[in-house]
Amino acid sequence: MEDGTFESLGYCGDTGIDDDVLQWDQRADCEVRQILDRVADKWSLLVIALLDKRSLRFTELRRAIDGVSQRMLTRTLRHLERDGLVSRTVHPTVPPRVDYELTPMGVTLHSTIRALVVWTEEHQNAIAAARAAYDRRAAAEQEAAEREEAERQAVARAAWRTDTSN
Repeated sequence: MEDGTFESLGYCGDTGIDDDVLQWDQRADCEVRQILDRVADKWSLLVIALLDKRSLRFTELRRAIDGVSQRMLTRTLRHLERDGLVSRTVHPTVPPRVDYELTPMGVTLHSTIRALVVWTEEHQNAIAAARAAYDRRAAAEQEAAEREEAERQAVARAAWRTDTSN
């Protein structure tokens, strides 16, 4: 067995390479990537942000999250509940009332998300400028490629005409 290799395939800890994020995808039994995919998707982020203030009913969440379908919100809430980030309380009323709230672990995730939102707000103008500069470069490169292709086609047509006239 190689140095830094553990006998347990599911071990996701240190394998001798510091801070190598590529490790997250290399181990079949490692759930880090799955968890990151779940908590970092746009619907989960919005649900967690909204539940930070208070518990909400399903319909309140759906109204507050623009563009989410009922099916997607249901799936998102079930996944977050399964991961222990959201708790679901069913009240025995007619019609049934269901409330969702962050668990203590969900609250700790919200503070991490809040840091990401603050970073985004602080850098949104720089990101917008970088996007605009990139779009200008990409458009210029596309125009140059189209001009080159048109020139190649013109040369090919001229050569074809020369060959067919001889």
